[in-house]
Amino acid sequence: MPLRLHNTIARAKQDFEPVDPGHVRMYVCGPTVYDDIHIGNARPLVVFDVLCRLLRRHYPRVTYVRNITDVDDKINARAKESGTGIAELTRRTTARFHIDAAAMGVLEPDVEPRATQYIPEMIALIERLIEANHAYATEGHVLFDVPSMPDYGGLSRHSRDALIAGARVDVAPYKRDPCDFVLWKPSQDDLPGWPSPWGRGRPGWHIECSAMSQKHLGVDFDIHGGGQDLIFPHHENEIAQSHCGNPGSHFARFWVHNGYVMSEGEKMSKSLGNFYTVRDLLGEFPGEALRLTLLQTHYRAPLDFTKDGLRRAKSTLDRFYGALRGVEDLRGGELPAEFIAALNDDLNTPLALSALHEAVSVLNAAPGGALTSAAGKVVVAAGRLLGLLQQDPEDWFRWRGAGDDAFDDAAVETMIAERAAARAQRNFGESDRIRDALAQAGIILEDKPEATIWRRK
Repeated sequence: MPLRLHNTIARAKQDFEPVDPGHVRMYVCGPTVYDDIHIGNARPLVVFDVLCRLLRRHYPRVTYVRNITDVDDKINARAKESGTGIAELTRRTTARFHIDAAAMGVLEPDVEPRATQYIPEMIALIERLIEANHAYATEGHVLFDVPSMPDYGGLSRHSRDALIAGARVDVAPYKRDPCDFVLWKPSQDDLPGWPSPWGRGRPGWHIECSAMSQKHLGVDFDIHGGGQDLIFPHHENEIAQSHCGNPGSHFARFWVHNGYVMSEGEKMSKSLGNFYTVRDLLGEFPGEALRLTLLQTHYRAPLDFTKDGLRRAKSTLDRFYGALRGVEDLRGGELPAEFIAALNDDLNTPLALSALHEAVSVLNAAPGGALTSAAGKVVVAAGRLLGLLQQDPEDWFRWRGAGDDAFDDAAVETMIAERAAARAQRNFGESDRIRDALAQAGIILEDKPEATIWRRK
């Protein structure tokens, strides 16, 4: 079946037909680097990573752009609050973001533009908007003139009252209309700023993504993605700027949005304080367990995140990797038809995971030899498209959390050798003592005919 995606602007699933079948282009809003990402921020990273992998299966060339917002009022406020320089804060936070994303198996995008590197492109786009009477300068600011675009609001489909209320903006006296939004704002000497025709200042948030996507993907591209919370005002305003600044442009053909991550029935967010940072979670759980947890719910549905859910995901991966343990030659492998059909149907990862579970069951039932290898190849190939099961099983079972300081790998191997010696001497009391000590440290032993293998809980 063809790839179908839910297009937010159409409110329906549609067959995906790229602008250029030889080159698919996708832009996804990345982090604002003022703090570590939380699990809610992680969801679009994983969702669009899987979508990119799927697109690369279907098309000969895919360009995936995911930006870094490194100029923003949140960054300025955090730098002042912490006494850290803005450049140092964004450098350190970006580096930590990359580490956290990689731990969850998120591949690097093809291009990762940083907003501060594209100020000339933003200024040029603002100038075009002014020339076309879609923007105006006043008191050092430049604002987009929302009433100048009759179909503004087509993505969110809010009423005018909802647009005003949802914008959550201070209706400044220099605005012609309450809905008008900032393209450029003045900067004091202690804030980041660049020279412009309107004085020293800095860009508004929305103009950044319009300029960066146009620079790397052109004025018309295939997919624009992000979290549901970005539909309004961010993506709505991107559409306004990009359409009006490039007459005749369609901008993004498909708008794809993942649902909220909930915590105990509430949307998880830093402002509510009910969030888990990915970094903290990685101290307790392997990154692959975080990834699986995010994929077990359809990307458009709300996801109620709990640590119990993470524990269950790790147990599932223990079972998957346990099935792969000892299987030789896992390269290649055909994808099950039902697996690829599930992903082609609006990235239905829960259904695809059901097919993966079935493939693991087939592997567990395989009699050995070539049949076991063939079944293992199917499991690994399906896992690859989801960003799962790409580790050596022995490495998976030897993962250590931040609190697992009792025994490193070498110490475990030494204790297993000591236990084997005790058993050979029929000193079963000492053998049991070593097994119990390892078990208390979260290390499980399995005695096989050829050797004792082990894993961490």
